[in-house]
Amino acid sequence: MRITNGYFSNTMLHSLQKSNGKVADLMAQINSGYRVQRPSDDPIAAVQLLLIDRDQTMLGQYRDNIGSLSLRMQQNELRLDSMLKNVHSAHDMMVWAADGTNAPGDLNAMAITLRTLRDNLLTEANATDGEGRYLFSGTKSDTPAISYDPDAPPGSRYSFSGNTDKQQVVVGQGVTESANVSADGMEDMLNQLDAALALLEDPDVNVNDPATRAQLVECLEAMNDGIGTISSKIAMLGGAQNTLELMDDHHASMEVANGQAAQMIGELDFVEAYDRLNSYVVAVQASYQVYGRIMQLSPFDAILR
Repeated sequence: MRITNGYFSNTMLHSLQKSNGKVADLMAQINSGYRVQRPSDDPIAAVQLLLIDRDQTMLGQYRDNIGSLSLRMQQNELRLDSMLKNVHSAHDMMVWAADGTNAPGDLNAMAITLRTLRDNLLTEANATDGEGRYLFSGTKSDTPAISYDPDAPPGSRYSFSGNTDKQQVVVGQGVTESANVSADGMEDMLNQLDAALALLEDPDVNVNDPATRAQLVECLEAMNDGIGTISSKIAMLGGAQNTLELMDDHHASMEVANGQAAQMIGELDFVEAYDRLNSYVVAVQASYQVYGRIMQLSPFDAILR
C-alpha cells in the first residue's frame, strides 16, 4: 500500500507537536518546581492540593481575625486598667474623706479631686476606637456605654445605655471569641460617687452626720464592687488573649504542615524530570532528522539505480 506524502507529513507533524507539547509541559514543571500544573496531570493530587489551598486560606483568615481581635482586646484592657486605677484612687480618697476629723474645707478640696476621677471614669467607659465605635457598649457600638442626664438628681444621673450582647469573631473551625467587654455595672458606682460628691461639696458638710456617713459607706461599697467587676473583666480579657495566642500558634503549625503536605503531593522530582526532558528532546531531534531525510527520498532514486 502506498502512503501519500501528505498523510505521512500530517502524521509526523502531529507526532512532533505532541512531543513538543510534552517538552513544554516538562519545562513548565521544572520552572515552577511542581509536577501538577493542571488537573489532568494528576486528578487525585489536584483535588488534594485544592483542599489544602482552601484550608490555607481559612487558616490565613483565622489568623487575621486573631490579630485584629488581639489588638482590640489589648486596647480594651488598657482602658479597663485605667478605669481600675481611677476607681482605686477614688476609693482611697473616699476612705480619707470618711475620717471623722476632716473639716468642711478639707472635704470640699477632696471633692474637687473626686469629681475629676468621676469624669475620668465616664470618659474611659465611653471610649471609642479609631473608627468612632464605642468599646464598652456591647453590640450597640454606635451608642455611648454610659448616658448622663444632668437634669436628674444626684445618684440617678448615670445609666447604662449599651447592652451585654457579645460581638463574636470566628478564630477557628467552629470556634468563636467575644470581641467586646461591656461597661455594665459602672453606672451604679458613678451614681454613688455622684451622690457622695453632692454632699462633700456642701460648704457646711459634716462627715459625722449619720446621713452623710451612710452615703459615704454606700459609695465605698459600690467602689469595692466596681473594683471586683473591673478586675474580673481584665482577668477575662487576659485569659481570652492567652487562648488566642494558643490558637494562633496552632494555626501557624497547621500552615507549616499544609505547606509540607502540598510539597510532598505536588513537588517535582527534578532528576526524573530532567531525564524525561532529555529523552523527549533527543526523540524530537531524531524525528526531525528522520522526517527531513525521508522527505528527500523519491521512488525515482530506486528506478535510476
